[in-house]
Amino acid sequence: MRVPVPTLLHLSLALAAPALLTAADAVPVTKVVLYSSGVGYYEHAGNVEGAAENELRFKTEQINDVLKSLVLQDLDGGRVGTVVYPSQAPLERTLKSFQVDITGNPGLAQLLNQLRGAKVQILAQTETITGTVLGCESRQKPAGDKGVLTVGVLNLVTAQGLRQLELEQVASLRLEDPGLQEELNRALAALAGARDQDKKPVVIRFEGDGKRRVRLGYVVEAPVWKTSYRLVLAEPDAKPAKAYVQGWAIVENQTESDWTNVDLNLVSGRPISFIQDLYRPLYAQRPVVEPPLPPGVRPVAYSGGREGSDKPMARQEERRADNKARGMAMAAAAPAPAMKLAAAADAVSEAGFGPGGGTGAAMNLAEGVHTAASAAEQVGELFQYQVPRVTLPRQRSAMLPIIGDSIAAQRVSIYNPEVQPRHPLNGVWVENTSGKHLQAGPVTVFDGGAYAGDARIDNLAPGQKRLLSYALDVPMTVDPSSGQEERRVVSGKLVKGVLQLQTKLVAKRTYAFRNEAERERTLVVEHRFRPGWKLSDTAEPAERTDAIYRFQVAAKAKGEGALAVTEELVTSERVAVVDLDSGTTYAYASTGALPQKVRDVLQKVSAMQGALIDAERAIQARQEQLNAITQEQNRLRENMRTVAQNSPYYQRLLQKLNDQESRIEGLQGEAEKLKGERDGKRKELEAFLAGASAE
Repeated sequence: MRVPVPTLLHLSLALAAPALLTAADAVPVTKVVLYSSGVGYYEHAGNVEGAAENELRFKTEQINDVLKSLVLQDLDGGRVGTVVYPSQAPLERTLKSFQVDITGNPGLAQLLNQLRGAKVQILAQTETITGTVLGCESRQKPAGDKGVLTVGVLNLVTAQGLRQLELEQVASLRLEDPGLQEELNRALAALAGARDQDKKPVVIRFEGDGKRRVRLGYVVEAPVWKTSYRLVLAEPDAKPAKAYVQGWAIVENQTESDWTNVDLNLVSGRPISFIQDLYRPLYAQRPVVEPPLPPGVRPVAYSGGREGSDKPMARQEERRADNKARGMAMAAAAPAPAMKLAAAADAVSEAGFGPGGGTGAAMNLAEGVHTAASAAEQVGELFQYQVPRVTLPRQRSAMLPIIGDSIAAQRVSIYNPEVQPRHPLNGVWVENTSGKHLQAGPVTVFDGGAYAGDARIDNLAPGQKRLLSYALDVPMTVDPSSGQEERRVVSGKLVKGVLQLQTKLVAKRTYAFRNEAERERTLVVEHRFRPGWKLSDTAEPAERTDAIYRFQVAAKAKGEGALAVTEELVTSERVAVVDLDSGTTYAYASTGALPQKVRDVLQKVSAMQGALIDAERAIQARQEQLNAITQEQNRLRENMRTVAQNSPYYQRLLQKLNDQESRIEGLQGEAEKLKGERDGKRKELEAFLAGASAE
């Protein structure tokens, strides 16, 4: 039989072993993009010939990132094959797959029970025994003064019969079955491999003919690149006020590849990045379903059929033929998988991959891979530094100059009582006029050719301003006065007995300063911002943040000055007039900020409250008299117990008690009358307030 030529060609390609590229021939790193969020994009580009395999090595914890982000291209007519990497099955599941299960760290007795039926050779204390493991058991034996000990006993079937051997006598044990010994060795190797944190190889296969260009890229965890700055201040009287800033990027090559003339991009931004466990095989939980057991059915005797008994079978065959024809028609109508992939590839042929701004064209995932993919859309604003032709060996670090520009800078003295209560700090107010994004980092300040101090700068976009402080300004002192607050009513109205007031709180603080230096300075005072408060009779601040105002004032040489900051807060409050006393109501009635109609109503309410208070006082006076008479009666009764009832003194005391009883009755009557008048006045006041409204 003659085999068709295409089949022979495909067979020869399938059997051809790809060439594994050596370290010298491997596809090198050509582009590195490091992000300030702790990840890096690494791109390799080079040439392969024929079927080839390129091996990359990663740490075990990096494999998840590689599986999540790996992108590949085989250009010039080639195609990407498979990507092979060591599997990482769960250790417990792997160990249970062997004939000898060492999952639970079994002892010798447990291990021998698993080997029941296996032929072994045992070296005991005085002899070598060959036999078949029957099992292990526990047995107690006397131990003299120690009582009874529990020992393990191996039951072994030998040529001479059944033998029992204490496990303590076993010096060594060898499995006679090579396959069983291999299973044990593989289980131990899997256990050791689980502790192996060395590099894992990832082999990428490229398939095609001739010499071709290939590219591959991936995102893995990387050290955060850092920046440090040198700020050189100009002379104090220089016009315009400038400073020279020099920025250095600190990068680390923690990969397994040397960087040789790579295009390095340092991106200032925080793209969202996460780790998902794609490396470890996952197994879904499946329910266990018991097959139904139908009840037994007795046999049935059927009678013979009539004519046409073959028609049901004929109809069944017809349905089968129809289903087969319908399936062939559907298969013919469906496009081939290769056609579908090609159409999808055409749809994204213009889509690129990889950070912008680098050298070379962006990776086109639709070319060479032949897989359907959708274009990615950039989200957010990122700023990057491009450093071409960087050479850095693996496991080494480097400092790279990325900024060297003049920026606008004004010398200032920065005072904040919460930072330093007595002296301000020497500082500089910089404006990023470099056109570049300055990432957060330390700043070493030089003034007059000498070291002046250290500062820290936060992320500073082009055009933004920021304060930096680097030393204590000893020649200047600031004395902040304690805050003084006053409260006054500014307006109000009366609605059904409720006084609705608008109240203004005024707070004032003065910062007195003295400059002992020989030159004039610019003092920046940081005053805490309080939500709701507004500045009043105060100069506009030079800057305001979410937490503070920054006021700028000139401090003359050998001179003194002061900065007054006044703030106002307008609040609203509601007061039920019925709950006020007469004096408070009268005070509100005397407030000139309230409308005259409101004051008139409050004055009338104050008078009514005064009358009510007078009634309460009259009732209280009667009650006090009653209390005094009651105490006097107690004294008289005590005296009457000590004298004879027919004595003149006893009769005198009795007459006084009688007079006091009359007085008590009179006072009680007056008190009840006064209480009635008081209740009437209270109802009158409440009725008046219920309808009292004015504004």
